[in-house]
Amino acid sequence: MPDDRERARRHLVPHFTRGAAWKADDMVVIERGEGCYVWDADGNKYLDALAGLFCTNLGHGRSDLTAAAAKQMDKLAFYSNWGFAHPSSIEAASLIAGVAPGDLDRVFFVNSGSEAVESALKFARCYHLANGDDQRHKVIAREWAYHGTSLGALALTGIPNLRDPFLPMLAGPVRHGPNTLGSCLVPGQSAGELPCVTAIEEAIVAEGPETVAMVIAEPVQNGRGALVPPEGYWQELRRICDAYGVLLCADEVINSFGRLGHWFGSERFGAEPDLITFAKGVTSAYVPLGGLIARGSHVERVWDSPLAMFVHGSTFGGHPVSTAVATANMTALRDEGVLANVLENEDRLAAGLRDLMAAHACVKDVRGAGYFYAVELMRDRERGIDLTEDEFASLLPGGALDRFVREARVLVRPDSRGAAMLMISPPLVAKAEVIDDLLRRVDQVLDRVGGWLRTSGGGLDISTDMEENQ
Repeated sequence: MPDDRERARRHLVPHFTRGAAWKADDMVVIERGEGCYVWDADGNKYLDALAGLFCTNLGHGRSDLTAAAAKQMDKLAFYSNWGFAHPSSIEAASLIAGVAPGDLDRVFFVNSGSEAVESALKFARCYHLANGDDQRHKVIAREWAYHGTSLGALALTGIPNLRDPFLPMLAGPVRHGPNTLGSCLVPGQSAGELPCVTAIEEAIVAEGPETVAMVIAEPVQNGRGALVPPEGYWQELRRICDAYGVLLCADEVINSFGRLGHWFGSERFGAEPDLITFAKGVTSAYVPLGGLIARGSHVERVWDSPLAMFVHGSTFGGHPVSTAVATANMTALRDEGVLANVLENEDRLAAGLRDLMAAHACVKDVRGAGYFYAVELMRDRERGIDLTEDEFASLLPGGALDRFVREARVLVRPDSRGAAMLMISPPLVAKAEVIDDLLRRVDQVLDRVGGWLRTSGGGLDISTDMEENQ
């Protein structure tokens, strides 16, 4: 019988994976997980320092979550939310509304982050139609932001290599403004004076304020590497949106459910959005679930309009099993003090990564908050030399950096979106000893990068036996 790798190559189409990597003899099959670690089919143990994909917030192997799923399946495996409710979706929506910031208290469930963003797009349109503003259909997003891959969400995504193949098919118009990379306040300066802020207002004015429906941004932007906004940034977005009658959406598919030490990243930065999208950590990824949170007054306005409904839905949105797991997940996050654990240990992670930056000239910058960080790479920080095009291409995607990460048995994400980076996002249950283990393994990766660069990326044998690096 063919082994799992052979069957995967024969029948399974991977997500965002180069064909050469999928066909390689050392393609990894992850078989089981426990806490902050996973094991592959060959018995190798890895530290899951990406929390799956920014989502296994409670870690792996939680029998309470699997028990919640099984119990719900025995009682009611499925019924839709089309004109009906069931106890698990009611309970999950109530819990989410109870911790959402401000007056956001209505929850619309879907199955993924992309669907959540699609829902925000459609809700913004329905809201403006309810107000008689039928010209409002444009959206302002930010450069290098990732908002999903379905065609509506992809229209908002500002990552060229993901968008460009599908440009003829994308809904629009969407205007991309600058993100907050490199933006910081100088003494005496207000956030409203920053170019990354003024450009958002200028984009609304240029498009025609009466045509703009929504501004969307992540509290900490994933694309381009864990971009933390300057103080006052979100308050300025709120001011601008209020001035022009535009809805403000916080895309919290990654930032919510504890990733930044709060239920929602909006809390950390004092944001007051009209809409919040979520997914990933709401169930710690044990089952698919995403959603949109809206202000109750906005939902009531849509219901009281000639539309009489939010014109959107899906078969599995608010699935009984998924919402039951969400309830169990949120209960555990609350009762086990998981968010407090992030706040208690985030300085240890941040300081450790900055110590690694000081120790390795190949690190250009360290950015992030909570348990969400990016380590940006360059050729030589001390001499101010960036990576050459050839070095960048050889490192990633699917290059030497992937090999170095594999050798260190640490699952962080080699990221090529605008720069060469390592994205780091451990499970929220990671204690000090796990953070220290993560830092040791990242140190090993950076040692390998530095050695590779000293040979100009060409003379080092990057296929060194992984056993030598254990």
